[in-house]
Amino acid sequence: MERNLSAFLNPIKIENEFVVVSNRFKDEKGVPISWEIRAIMSEENDILMKKHTRRDKKTKQEIFDRAAYVNDLVASAVVFPDLKNAELQKGYGVMGEVSLLSKMLSLGEFTTLSGAVQKLSGLEEEDETKIEEIKN
Repeated sequence: MERNLSAFLNPIKIENEFVVVSNRFKDEKGVPISWEIRAIMSEENDILMKKHTRRDKKTKQEIFDRAAYVNDLVASAVVFPDLKNAELQKGYGVMGEVSLLSKMLSLGEFTTLSGAVQKLSGLEEEDETKIEEIKN
């Protein structure tokens, strides 16, 4: 079997996906608007994990803020609507993408969005325990 590196040099691109997160956001015809999401690659995930990991000064143990990590992960994956849009943030009375998402979406809607991001990024929900094992 011949080994060829060209497949690694030209991988199949992970296409963005469109997902209806909520029936509350509708166009002028009353059709729910799809959110566009992108996959999070491993390098970006590493940065997010480091951002939300700190060392306890007394015990020297690493503490991982899982909730803040998931919020950042999901916000980073949203392409549309543009969560960085100042007008959109102002309309909800918040600053920042994570704050905007938490103000815009109910818990169930956020869970739907989060699940779609994780699946597109190659994580199935049962893989969350594997993430916990890897980081520990």
